[in-house]
Amino acid sequence: MALTKDQLISEIAESTEVTKTTARAMLDQLAQIVQDALENDGEITLPGVGKLKAAERSARTGRNPQTGKTIEIPAKKVVKLVAAKALVDSLNK
Repeated sequence: MALTKDQLISEIAESTEVTKTTARAMLDQLAQIVQDALENDGEITLPGVGKLKAAERSARTGRNPQTGKTIEIPAKKVVKLVAAKALVDSLNK
């Protein structure tokens, strides 16, 4: 089950004993910090979660699965997550 943003805010608010408004502001600020770090430094470490890195995906030729027609897919920036070892280990107990 994936958590929605509102469910995540509720979890944060309950576990830190702050209001949902404060938890929402903290989550929004975290998102802004991550975005700024990826734009400026290309990566950010989230302790216990992993490292987010900005990466370049090169242009390539693809194929429309419905028509079979080839299309050119332009180069773009993507975000990659390298999961923290502790997080991976917790899933493989």
